Amino acid sequence: MRAMRGAGCVAAVLVAAVVLSGCGRNEGGDVGVKASSSPTVSVSPTPEPVPTVEEPVYAAGPEGDIDRMADEKGWVVDDLYGSASEFVLDVCESLPESAVDSSSRPQWLAESGVLEGSGEEMLLAGVPKLCPKWTKVVKEAVSGDYERWFLSGGTYLVSSKPPTAEQLEENPSTATIPPGTYRSKGAMEDCYWERTTEAGEIIDNNFATSARSITVTIAASDGQFTSERCAVWKPVK
Repeated sequence: MRAMRGAGCVAAVLVAAVVLSGCGRNEGGDVGVKASSSPTVSVSPTPEPVPTVEEPVYAAGPEGDIDRMADEKGWVVDDLYGSASEFVLDVCESLPESAVDSSSRPQWLAESGVLEGSGEEMLLAGVPKLCPKWTKVVKEAVSGDYERWFLSGGTYLVSSKPPTAEQLEENPSTATIPPGTYRSKGAMEDCYWERTTEAGEIIDNNFATSARSITVTIAASDGQFTSERCAVWKPVK
């Protein structure tokens, strides 16, 4: 019997195909399926701790009451002071001394700048608690209805109203004095005063080489009032 040519090659090819097909199967017989990887576990970040807000502690007594009120109402305290009560106490201590020889107490309060911002509210609430004897002074300063004193050593325009913006622009040092009767008291030497018209003509004047009390009445029709080397001029009630 004649052998078929090429039969060995065909058999070899068939064997190789079987081997290759076996390599493409997994243990379960599935073809081309890869082994699954382990599942990914997501870890949530640890939350940051929430800071606790401590409630402010207020001192017992009127100081603490004022500080609590300041926080509740949102009053702004100047950086010079640690609290609203410190500000009020400082004003209480300053009232008997500050500018005592040049202005009335409510005048000092009104013109010193302490009423600016939250100062007015803090003093209205705090002074009756911490230094009640100055309560009337604070109320007068806030109302604007208070006694004004006038320094010697310059010229005042006679007017019941403060200087206008135009007058201040022309002369920033412009000041006014309302008509009325004023007295200057103290040990005075070479005190000179004069009342003049708007044109500068002298209506009345005097030069005192030595005096302890001088009284002058300024009329509404006067233009200016000038004094030199006299004591503070205070209105006569």
